[in-house]
Amino acid sequence: MQRPERERAESAARQEAAQLTALGVQAVALTWVDNAGITRVKAVPTARLAHAARWGVGMSPVFDVYLTDDSSVTSPYTGGPDGDLRLFPDLGRLTVLAAQRGWAWAPADRFEQDGRPYAGCQRRFARRMAARAAERGLRLRMGFETEWVVARRDGPGPGGPPGAGPAYGMARLVELSDYLRDVLDALTAQRVEVLQLHPEYTPGQFEVSVAPADPVGAADLAVLVRETVRAVSHAHGLDALFGPVVAPDTVGNGAHLHLSLLRGERNLCRGGDGPCGMTAECAAFLAGVLRELPALLALGAPSPASHLRLRPSRWAGAYACWGPENREAALRFIPGPPDSEDQANAEVKCFDGAANPYLVTGAVLAAGLAGIGAGAELPPPVAGDPAHGEGHERLPESPTAALDRFTRSDVLREALGDPLFEAVAAVRRGEIERYEGATAEELADATRGRY
Repeated sequence: MQRPERERAESAARQEAAQLTALGVQAVALTWVDNAGITRVKAVPTARLAHAARWGVGMSPVFDVYLTDDSSVTSPYTGGPDGDLRLFPDLGRLTVLAAQRGWAWAPADRFEQDGRPYAGCQRRFARRMAARAAERGLRLRMGFETEWVVARRDGPGPGGPPGAGPAYGMARLVELSDYLRDVLDALTAQRVEVLQLHPEYTPGQFEVSVAPADPVGAADLAVLVRETVRAVSHAHGLDALFGPVVAPDTVGNGAHLHLSLLRGERNLCRGGDGPCGMTAECAAFLAGVLRELPALLALGAPSPASHLRLRPSRWAGAYACWGPENREAALRFIPGPPDSEDQANAEVKCFDGAANPYLVTGAVLAAGLAGIGAGAELPPPVAGDPAHGEGHERLPESPTAALDRFTRSDVLREALGDPLFEAVAAVRRGEIERYEGATAEELADATRGRY
């Protein structure tokens, strides 16, 4: 960040800090998400916000090669005790936290000590890919679904986990209606537009969907929503578990990504001569995403535990295919109501809560743009459960297979750049080695509460 930018940020932060102080906010949490999918934080007193906006807050680059269990590995560009970076809060996303009294939050961008952008910053990667789309006159609206399982902090108790009523059942909502109301209240107070909130399949599981945003904004919202749910859960004596699976052989937690491709205000997912009425440009974009999905799995379903979730016939999107309104396809196309072009979108179903959302939005963008550049074409759509058909490609069935596809992806290497690409690969290798030989139960135990 250059000196004039820092000076403007400092001035803006002084005004923000005065307003926060008047509201009783005493500290600001500055977050980034590492390559293991863990949201890390440095916090500053509100009185130091202007200083942080001008000079940043120090943090080690080694966090980019931390694993889920807080051990670390090394990559050719990152690792070891040397070096330091600066975290700069994005004041445009500064939010007073409704469920954490006296606290505010802002996502952070990371820079080198001399002000150069840090090559390993995942948030800046997502921004670069959005800028690459803008150069083509395109923009993306994206949004994550957030799924989690609630558990009593003092154990399941004789009645089982809270919210153990039928899947999608009103009984489950009634049991935890006060809790879910507080989740909605907190998100609304933070100006997060909630589209829907409902029970999911697994006992104690819920999902919240929020309004779409630009790629960076969608990832910011994914972090804010998760931490808000976590804080409200804590206040109710509950733990919110976002890991890919809470227990083996059950339906896990997804973090499905919805996206629409736009040129100006026109939604290219509708009004064309392509498959399902999409435009040729949208079809090429989705074909690029579908082509890279086996490699994207190392970013969107990155944990060894992800492969406990990613199983056929569980609506997890285990097959590398697409289909209109097909919840078993990894890429589901949603035409929307006939009289509402704005609602047409695509959904990537194979991603889960272990993913870094900035890596996901940026990498999906890169894959789609590569599809447009190559004039890629979608294969025929798949109807029904691909597990019961023939010739449908399974997505990689192990973290090793997914890593192999990732390391062979020229599209993702070029987009991420070598430092970030190699750090991601190092973390994937480290977690494969860390959990090698673990039983499904041990893997679920080790990861379900880490994200």
